[in-house]
Amino acid sequence: MNAVARPDARPDLHRPGVGAVLVSTWKVGTPERQRAAVDAIRTAWESREWPDLGLLSYSVYAGTDGETLLHYSQWTEEKAYEDFVRTYRDDRNAEIDAAVPGVERVELRRYAPIHRSAVLDATSTGELPGVVVIVEADFDRPDAGLRRAWVETVFTALDEDAALRPGTSATSVQFHLSTDGGRVLNYAEWESGRAHEEWLADEGRLSPAWARVHHHPGLVGSRVKRYTPALSLSAGV
Repeated sequence: MNAVARPDARPDLHRPGVGAVLVSTWKVGTPERQRAAVDAIRTAWESREWPDLGLLSYSVYAGTDGETLLHYSQWTEEKAYEDFVRTYRDDRNAEIDAAVPGVERVELRRYAPIHRSAVLDATSTGELPGVVVIVEADFDRPDAGLRRAWVETVFTALDEDAALRPGTSATSVQFHLSTDGGRVLNYAEWESGRAHEEWLADEGRLSPAWARVHHHPGLVGSRVKRYTPALSLSAGV
């Protein structure tokens, strides 16, 4: 089976059988190099047999900064990824690097399947989001209980936030807990980057509920970046 691209350029976030999620970031430098790298990834993967080692999907997102790519892959288990690295990764990366020299592979993090999620606007279900907002929250220790408590604090704030009620452009949120350190990743779908910017500027973001999120015990920092779906691959039939 060869790799095939999904027509909506994004994975099924809640597909059955996912036991591990790998998220990595590449820095490529310019919008032109972003497009070239996505094309090279597509070519490298579609020209080869799908690695039948427990890889369920592989998706790529282009940073709205014009410089970065985010990679989100779903696996049956972390060991499946290790097997892929040993047997399939190098030749694909070599072809991509030949097409787009100088790719900087910044970081790779490992996550458990989705811990908690919510649909914020059911009317948009199934539509391709304008942007995917990735929030990475880091904690001072790999305490899963602490991170779960933070996620619950976020959901409390969402419940109190009138700016995120249905029809206001935020469509869904998904939270992953890392297995290799004290990080939480929030994968949130939005109608547009402008909608997300307007929400960040809303005075409601200064509410006591959101203050508890930003000053939660153990939280040492967070980063927010916006991406657009570029490519999503899975095994052909």
